[in-house]
Amino acid sequence: MDLRYMKEALKEAKKAAKIGEVPIGCVIVYKDKIIGRGYNRRNTQKTTLAHAEITAIQKASKAMGDWRLEDCTLYVTLEPCQMCAGAIVQARIKEVIVGAMNPKAGCAGSILNILQMEEFNHRVELTTGIMEEECKKVLQDFFVDLRIRNRKEKEEKRKEMEREGVT
Repeated sequence: MDLRYMKEALKEAKKAAKIGEVPIGCVIVYKDKIIGRGYNRRNTQKTTLAHAEITAIQKASKAMGDWRLEDCTLYVTLEPCQMCAGAIVQARIKEVIVGAMNPKAGCAGSILNILQMEEFNHRVELTTGIMEEECKKVLQDFFVDLRIRNRKEKEEKRKEMEREGVT
């Protein structure tokens, strides 16, 4: 496990924040080299599939020339959801390193642990809490800014309606 790769995942998360997306970032490492990167783009791409992990898995598979990523480690800033956890298992990723846990939607230990279910033919090594505070802060800052923007937009809309005589 190497902190520099979680720092790279955080850089990816910040790319998402810059375009107004929930800041989640991911990198996949093979033999000390990043072979896949991704950040959340669900809103900009208008698809539920544009999660950081899915994008990184697609890029890593292309780089490896194989869907099997057996000797790879995935670093992600927020605990994977059920879709991403399933894709990680399907890709046969060896290890997942998680920054912050996600008690509302996480499927690497919070709600359930898809990555290590004995019923599946593959289980993933899991480490959590790596650079947890930094990963949480990126998310917290994003949601504070989002609430402020939403309040301003609501207030502007209210003022516009008052000017037009609509109450």
